[in-house]
Amino acid sequence: MINKLKRELRRKQDKEKAKFLARFFKTGKGEYGEGEVFLGISVPEQRKTAKKFFKEASLKDLKELLRSKIHEFRLTALIILVEKYKKAGEKEKIFNFYLDNTKRINNWDLVDLSAPNIAGDYLLDKDRKILFSLARSKNVWERRIAVLSTFAFIRRNQFEEALKLAEILLIDKHDLIHKATGWMLREVGKRDKKREKEFLERFCSKMPRTMLRYAIEKFEDKERAKFLRS
Repeated sequence: MINKLKRELRRKQDKEKAKFLARFFKTGKGEYGEGEVFLGISVPEQRKTAKKFFKEASLKDLKELLRSKIHEFRLTALIILVEKYKKAGEKEKIFNFYLDNTKRINNWDLVDLSAPNIAGDYLLDKDRKILFSLARSKNVWERRIAVLSTFAFIRRNQFEEALKLAEILLIDKHDLIHKATGWMLREVGKRDKKREKEFLERFCSKMPRTMLRYAIEKFEDKERAKFLRS
């Protein structure tokens, strides 16, 4: 199965688009995506392939795909994994598989697709301490998984973890964490602007500017200017 899936994806590759994606996902030396290889396949096309091989793919197959340097192999694996999680009676098994492979979920689109839909969903009615461990990881992708997992909680008007993690990550050095945290703060504000503003009033002077700009993106001009001056 795994070789058939790889062949199908390779048949869809687009060299010009691959060059664009390599630049967009920062694959140069020293950049966050260093070493990534792109085939140049659109996400809708990857979803078509994932749907075709969904039933046949085992966790062992998905692990092999996640080990690949080819970005589309990993993304397709995660599309399949999310769908398996939604339909599986063994959600715990898939959640544990996900945690065992976080270091291969190593670009922002891979995290954003999977973290809320697997880790966040699984933890809705469980202890969430694992997210605080991930938030303190040296691995930027694990820290982003921690933040994005809270999206599942925020959608259900549960804001505590998002706000507590945001406080921990105020001192984070990575731009991708600033963006993710600011995004989650903005999502809190869409549902409870008062809670977001209370957090911002406490911490805006300490926040990285990128995080703050993402958090206040939907504010009125005067209110946004006020926080940017803080």
